[in-house]
Amino acid sequence: MDDEVVDDVAPDPSADTRGGRSRRVMLTLLAVALTVVGLDLLTKTLAVELLEPGVAVQVIGDNVELWLVRNSGAAFSMASGYTWILSIIALVVVVVIVRYSGRLRSAWWVLGLGMVLGGAIGNLIDRIFRAPQPLQGHVVDFVKVGWWPVFNVADSAVVCGAILLVVLSALGYDYDGTRTGWAARHSRGDENGGDENGGDVSPSEKDAQTGDGSHA
Repeated sequence: MDDEVVDDVAPDPSADTRGGRSRRVMLTLLAVALTVVGLDLLTKTLAVELLEPGVAVQVIGDNVELWLVRNSGAAFSMASGYTWILSIIALVVVVVIVRYSGRLRSAWWVLGLGMVLGGAIGNLIDRIFRAPQPLQGHVVDFVKVGWWPVFNVADSAVVCGAILLVVLSALGYDYDGTRTGWAARHSRGDENGGDENGGDVSPSEKDAQTGDGSHA
């Protein structure tokens, strides 16, 4: 019998590391999203049970009120009358976030996208299951702050998550963990230390201070 030749291929430990990291990111993202969905469903259920439509319950005078309304539009009652379009957009947002979550390497990006995902799912549940019909259900809103339109927990999560992502992008904290712009400069400043005036110390200045003028 001829000897059977078997190529021994050493396992790639980096693949396991990437797979484990992706699973942790996905679990964390889902944990954040499910927390938002849970709070959203709980508060909406209480609002429907305890509040009368159109009757305001003052929490902090006229500044903060509980006011039950049914919203056929987007967050903060915008785009009313386009419920089915908003439902499709929400579905696309959910699919895209879940599809690309494995590329995330920043905990802050995971938090922000998890909030957006949870908020999108929370309002999508209303649009699918509430009256008047599937994909055209009206979202339950119940919080009114000053002149701001009535909103709910899902709306707040979407807006706060989006603001967080915009701030991270503006500062240079990228979704894959890399840093550019202000974030990169700030990181180098922390690593290299600063001069007595609080500025970053360049490599040439550090060489001059240590007396090492050699270059690679």
